[in-house]
Amino acid sequence: MNTGDTAFMMICSALVFFMTPGLAFFYGGLVRRKNVVNTMMACVSIMGLAVVMWVAFGYSLAFGGNHGGIIGDFRWAFLHGINMSEAGPYADSIPHLVYIAFQMMFAIITPALITGSLVGRMKFKALFFFIALWSVVVYYPLAHMVWGEGGLLAAIGSVDFAGGNVVHINSGITALTLAILLGRRKGYNKVAYRVHNIPFVVLGASMLWFGWFGFNAGSALKADGLAAHAFMTSAISAGVALLSWMLLDVIMDKKTTLVGASTGLVVGLVAITPGAGFVPIWSAFIIGALVSPICFFGVKLIKQKLKIDDALDAFGCHGIGGIWGGIATGLFGKSSINSAARWDGLVFGDVHLFLAQLAGIGITIAIAVVGTLVCIGIVRIFTKIRVDDRSETIGLDLSEHGEKAYPSFNGWD
Repeated sequence: MNTGDTAFMMICSALVFFMTPGLAFFYGGLVRRKNVVNTMMACVSIMGLAVVMWVAFGYSLAFGGNHGGIIGDFRWAFLHGINMSEAGPYADSIPHLVYIAFQMMFAIITPALITGSLVGRMKFKALFFFIALWSVVVYYPLAHMVWGEGGLLAAIGSVDFAGGNVVHINSGITALTLAILLGRRKGYNKVAYRVHNIPFVVLGASMLWFGWFGFNAGSALKADGLAAHAFMTSAISAGVALLSWMLLDVIMDKKTTLVGASTGLVVGLVAITPGAGFVPIWSAFIIGALVSPICFFGVKLIKQKLKIDDALDAFGCHGIGGIWGGIATGLFGKSSINSAARWDGLVFGDVHLFLAQLAGIGITIAIAVVGTLVCIGIVRIFTKIRVDDRSETIGLDLSEHGEKAYPSFNGWD
């Protein structure tokens, strides 16, 4: 084991953890005043739930052994038999516990991303139980298929450096499915859902960008050139996407917006995530430049044409951005950068990686949709999914938690 790698990976783990509070601020700033507490509470509660489940059985199911390339077993339940001074099977230069901690942070933020599509209308109890079930039915198996021993998606040659399939497409498709099942908020397309706290949005986006360096660079699992490469591709894609979204704002509305710039940097990070450690640095400029218009017009299609109330664009940003990132990895990936890719991308004359990426994206979408329908069907047996009209009108902060984010505010929301 290597002390430098160990220190690096512990720092990266903390950075990834920091992303979930960042997401709480990002989402919390985007919603109306009366739903701030509920929106942020969704992220905070998952921080506790995911840690407990991961240690109890989640890590073991995702990474302990292999059954059909789909799931592990309970050999490491409650981290039984894991020695603090021994390396694990997935990273030989760091303690097994450090790898477990790093992966735990992914298990926290992934379900938190889902909550952006549901704000203002889903019962907190239903959401809490859904996330618990979804982690078991969808997240742990998909993490195993992509990163676990003998995983199905890895076996077909699909690659995902830091979570394009496992985190972003998975959470985005789940968010879209839930938004359709829940239906639209009251007054959708009739009243203005204004961003209530732009400084919160910028704070959250900045925390996400800061943490994302650990998210992507840490996925190299050691402090080496590949980590540095992923760090730089992440920075470039985010920066270019930020500028690209600003340009779109100018073209469409004649003004740049702070919310638009913040959204742009986030989708740039989403898009580079699957390929950060596979694609050349120059391609990060292309990936970042294209993701903003792809997501910008994707959101318009979802909300204005299809009338789906994906409240904070969880699918529009993470689902669509993640799909583009997976495709871009199939276009620009190079085995000389990372030997985990069996083939070069389509741009370099080989179609195999591109087709494997398409297959991986399709399988991920299918798992997310079916798993979400199963989980929500089970939750419906025990509790209502959506709040009643009165609760929605007064806001979920008061109706679900008995709290107000701004007690001194007495105006209309």
